[in-house]
Amino acid sequence: MGTNSKYALRIPTSLKQSVEQVAQQDGTSINQFIVCAVAEKLAAMKTADYFTERAKNGNVQAALDLLNRQSGLPPQVGDEILE
Repeated sequence: MGTNSKYALRIPTSLKQSVEQVAQQDGTSINQFIVCAVAEKLAAMKTADYFTERAKNGNVQAALDLLNRQSGLPPQVGDEILE
């Protein structure tokens, strides 16, 4: 991380108490816990956006055709379909 900036965070008392408890159990500060939580949320949102964009270029029929094609080879060990 580069430089840090300050932000006054308004947080409900019950949520702050939960954060304090979890941060203490984890051996971190409240600030570090919140920074990690925000970073995780941003990463999840960016990942969802990435897959949404990738899906726009997808071709469902081409994927199904690929999955349904016959290779002529027997399944590898562990890939057999049990009936």
